[in-house]
Amino acid sequence: MPEPQIARFRRVISSAYASLEARRQEVNDLNVFPVADGDTGDNMAMTLRAVMEELDHLDGQSVDEVGRTELVQALARAALMGARGNSGVILSQIVRGAAEELASRPGELIDPTLVAAAFARAADAAYDSVRDPAEGTMLTVFREMAHSLSRQLAHLEQDKQRLGSDAPEEVQDAVLAEVLERAIEDGERAVARTPEQLEVLRESGVVDAGGHGLVLILAGVVAALRGDGEEPEVQHYEAPRRSLPHHEDSRYRYCTNFIVSGSGLGNREYLPRLEKLGDSVLVVGDDVTLKVHVHTDEPEAAVAVFDGVGAVTNLDVADMREQMAERDARLGGRTGVVAVAAGDGMLRLFGELGAHVVPGGETLNPSTYELLAGIHSVAAEEVLVLPSSSNVIMAAERACELSEKPARVVPATSQQASLLALVELDPQAPLDENAERLKEALDGLGTGGIAPAARDDAQNRFRKGDAVGFVDGEIVAWGGAGSTLTQTLQHLAEGAEIVTVIAGEGAPISLGELDTHVPDGVEIETHEGGQPSWWWLLAAQ
Repeated sequence: MPEPQIARFRRVISSAYASLEARRQEVNDLNVFPVADGDTGDNMAMTLRAVMEELDHLDGQSVDEVGRTELVQALARAALMGARGNSGVILSQIVRGAAEELASRPGELIDPTLVAAAFARAADAAYDSVRDPAEGTMLTVFREMAHSLSRQLAHLEQDKQRLGSDAPEEVQDAVLAEVLERAIEDGERAVARTPEQLEVLRESGVVDAGGHGLVLILAGVVAALRGDGEEPEVQHYEAPRRSLPHHEDSRYRYCTNFIVSGSGLGNREYLPRLEKLGDSVLVVGDDVTLKVHVHTDEPEAAVAVFDGVGAVTNLDVADMREQMAERDARLGGRTGVVAVAAGDGMLRLFGELGAHVVPGGETLNPSTYELLAGIHSVAAEEVLVLPSSSNVIMAAERACELSEKPARVVPATSQQASLLALVELDPQAPLDENAERLKEALDGLGTGGIAPAARDDAQNRFRKGDAVGFVDGEIVAWGGAGSTLTQTLQHLAEGAEIVTVIAGEGAPISLGELDTHVPDGVEIETHEGGQPSWWWLLAAQ
């Protein structure tokens, strides 16, 4: 079967690029290693774009006309020339390794056996490009996807392992999509494990950005092979709540990238000299072209290492301190929030609204210094503190007094009040303006809850374990869980349009069964909070 049109290859690369581009900012915001400069998605996208541009130059031709060897060499060189940053350079080496394997087998149809070999060689090339490879990075994720393909070969039918030369394009695409989709699943599992392997990811509460980017790229490849534009679903990840640059790599200011062209360049004698000037050093390429990447305070000295060796072109110098400041400003805004909370669901709800959460424990009572540490962890110029309990207000005020950055307490006395006030935050507005906005939200809010009684009532209204309903701090109902919930909601919902119900640990009635307890004409919004002590937390607007 003749080799396909180059347009077919471009369609696959274009789909991979589109998949990454659609979530490039998500990948950027996950970037905390080796430096939290927020450009991993950008760098990987630039590498793919360079490959697409090379394919555009060859559009209209077939691989037979260009030659498979010449094509893959051109694509590998384009990826190398377009690469920037650690992630871009490593991705270019993945492209190079895969291209070299494909070029070594002219005339063979691209099938699962050849793709598995290409992935294995690409993984080796990527690891070889890094002087001290760290596990828990995009290197690990790609290696796991390569292993996935190798494992699958042992279980594939013989006619799918090696496709005959007469196999139609649609059959070839379907078989490749099948094995690559399983590799994506294994890649996602590898991404999810990266915080277990790399301490800075675990501390920041994120997965590896480059590994996540690789999975998105492969999802785009599968979408193109399927032909229906439907990508395999890939997990979404939130940005870290604070910036934690790796302690060694944050010393240097400039991410420096350039190309060296000449002859006899294929040795590693340049590495020690570059490592004296900085770190995160990558030097990849061949005898005639090298791509150099280094984090340094002296970009001109890094370039001077190659004086008399070859011509330096494509010099790109990025100020990583500016990148980190821009990233923190984008994630944190002008005003950030610290909120006290308890319960896995509550922590998640506050986190989704952009708050830095200080866990309050069962008593919802963190110390002044825990609150102060929370204020300093927020990537914003100014900070509001939502104490979520009247018992925490004094400690929160003291933490604000001790804080080096401007901070104010918004006196929310319950978790549900803090949560609904937080909805009104404008991260780009100044501290005082936000404080007044959130206080106004509290003024228009009614709160309540239902909890099991901790002891018998002195007035003999209820016994230990009975349900007790509160509205604005006053007991309004007691007895069975269902009747108490109904009566409490009726008290709270008078004049309200929306009631929020947050289910806690051990709630005896599921959220799906609450409709019968809600007064007519009132809209209900429900969440799983998992908070201790309270079966349901309630708020009315």
